[in-house]
Amino acid sequence: MERQCYDLLVIGGGSGGLACAKEGTRWGLGGTCVNVGCIPKKLMHQAALLGGVIRDAPHYGWEVAQPALHSWRKMAEAVQNHVKSLNWGHRVQLQDRKVKYFNFKASFVNKHTVCGVLKGGKEILLSAEHIVIATGGRPRYPAHIEGAVEYGITNVALECAGFLTGLGLDATIMIRSIPLRAFDQQMASLVIEHMAVHGTRILKGCMPLRVEKLPDGQLQVTWVDLASDRKDVGTFDTVLWATGRVPEIGSLNLEKADVHTNPHTQKILVDAQDATSVPHIYAIGDVAEGRPELTPTAVMAGRLLAQRLCGRSSDLMDYDNVPTTVFTPLEYGCVGLSEEAAVARHGEEGVEVYHAYYKPLEFTVPERDASQCYIKMVCLREPPQLVLGLHFLGPNAGEVTQGFALALKCGASYEQVMRTVGIHPTCAEEVAKLRISKRSGLDPTVTGC
Repeated sequence: MERQCYDLLVIGGGSGGLACAKEGTRWGLGGTCVNVGCIPKKLMHQAALLGGVIRDAPHYGWEVAQPALHSWRKMAEAVQNHVKSLNWGHRVQLQDRKVKYFNFKASFVNKHTVCGVLKGGKEILLSAEHIVIATGGRPRYPAHIEGAVEYGITNVALECAGFLTGLGLDATIMIRSIPLRAFDQQMASLVIEHMAVHGTRILKGCMPLRVEKLPDGQLQVTWVDLASDRKDVGTFDTVLWATGRVPEIGSLNLEKADVHTNPHTQKILVDAQDATSVPHIYAIGDVAEGRPELTPTAVMAGRLLAQRLCGRSSDLMDYDNVPTTVFTPLEYGCVGLSEEAAVARHGEEGVEVYHAYYKPLEFTVPERDASQCYIKMVCLREPPQLVLGLHFLGPNAGEVTQGFALALKCGASYEQVMRTVGIHPTCAEEVAKLRISKRSGLDPTVTGC
C-alpha cells in the first residue's frame, strides 16, 4: 500500500479545514457553509428581500408591474453556479499554495496515520507529524419518526421558512418547545411574531408522529399538540427537518488513535490549544466540543492553529463575544450574553438592560410595519456599566452587529456607546440612543428618523 508523509494533515474540506490546510468532502470544497449552508441560504434570503423591495417600489415612484413573478429555477441555477465557482476557487488556491488535495474519506490507522481509498479503488496511507480534524457536522434526522428519513430533507428552520414565505410559497414551522433555544428568548419571540404576521404558519408545542407519501407524491404529516394531546394532519410538498446536527466522526475510527469524545454529544474533547487527548492531533470547528457552530470561528481557529504549528504565533482562539446573525426576514444579530445568561451569571440586580423599539427610515414611505424592530443592550448595572451583550432585530442586522462586536471585544461600556456619534439616518445609530432601562418601566418606543 502506498504511503505518503507530511508535516501537517488536515481531515475535512470545510471552512476550518480549508483555513488550516484542507482535504476532501463529498460536496465540493468549502463544506457545509459554501455548498448547502451560509452562502446559498444568504443568497436565497436576498432573493426574498428583493421581493419586498419590489412591492415597496411604487411608493417611491417606480412603476413596477405587480405582482412580480419569481422563477425558482433561475434563482437556483444562479446560486448553484456561484457555489461551483467557489468550489473551483478553493481548489485553485490549494494548488497555488502547494497543498496536496485528496478526495476521499479518511480513517485512522494509528496516532500518526490515516487510510483512504482513491476513486479507482486504490488504498493509500497518509502519515503526518500533526493531524487536524475538521470534519464538521451533519444534520440529525429524527429516525424515531416514521418516514422522517425516507421522505425528509434538512436545513435551517426559521431561515428557510422565512425566505420561502418571502418568495410567495406556503411555509409552516412546527416547533416542539422553544424557538432559537441558544439565543435571547425575548428576541426569539419577536422573530417568530414577525414571521407569523408576514405569512408563515407557526405550529407551537407540536410534535410530528409520522410522514407518509401519498399517491400524488405529496407528503402527509401527522402530528400531536403536546398540550391537548389532539392529533392533526396536513399535506405538504416538502418536509424539512431542522432538529440539530451531529459531528461527522463515524468513519474516522478515532479509537485507533485514542482520540476521546464526549459520550453524550459525540464531539471531540479539546483544550484551549485545540488539542485532543492526543497532543499532536487537533480538532477545530463544529466537530470540537464546546465550540460555536459558526463558520468564522472555525476559519479563525484554523488559521491560528496553523500559525502556532509553524511557530509564527502563540495566539489562541478567543471564543468569547463571537457575533452572529440569524437571517430571518427581519434579521436578528447578536453578540455577547443573552439577557437570561447575563442574569444567570450576575444576578437580576447586577444587570441593567437598555432597550428601544424603532422604525427604520426605509419603512416610513411604504408604511411598512415596524412592530418587531427592536434593540436591546445588556449591561452590568455597576458603573461604568460594561456591555455584556447587544441584540439587534431589523434590516442589515449582520452589518450592524459586526461593528459593535469590535466594541465588546475592546471592553466597551454603556457610557462609551452613548458618547459614540451615530451615522444619520441609519438603523445602527439607534444603538447609540438607548436611554430607556427596562427597570424604569418607561415606554421604549421611539419614532425613528
